[in-house]
Amino acid sequence: MKQFAGLIQGISRTLDMVAGFCIVATATVVVVNIVLRVLIRKPLLGTMDYVTLLEALTIALALAYCGLKNGHIAVDLIIQRLSDKSQAIIDTVTNIVSLIFWAISSWYMLDYARTMANSNLMAPTIQMPLYPIIYLIAFGLITLCLVLVLKISDAVRKVAQ
Repeated sequence: MKQFAGLIQGISRTLDMVAGFCIVATATVVVVNIVLRVLIRKPLLGTMDYVTLLEALTIALALAYCGLKNGHIAVDLIIQRLSDKSQAIIDTVTNIVSLIFWAISSWYMLDYARTMANSNLMAPTIQMPLYPIIYLIAFGLITLCLVLVLKISDAVRKVAQ
């Protein structure tokens, strides 16, 4: 189990670094667009496409690491007053519900990517196929599901103790 946890943590960190690169790339595209617009009165063609795709990747690829580090918003004013075992039970249930939601989302995202690949749908301005981006988003969601599996196993272990 430790090897599986290490693998998922490594993948999550890597995806988070890629998400960080996407943020830098988004900022770069916006700045280049502004500079070109001011200097030569010709904006960068496809700025909205690039920014939209990069931000979608940023969010999807950073989710797993955020979940791994418990970086999400949690209101646990009442829960923190419960016993450790009760907290673990609540964590287990919450993570199972989250896993079901994100697994379904991942499944539909993979199906959507297949549909986009079969229809050869392109981004409107830059004429880039969308399916590779959608597959990357699905991979980020699948990684989040694996992080949730780790969290469920930790919570179940705490309940059993």
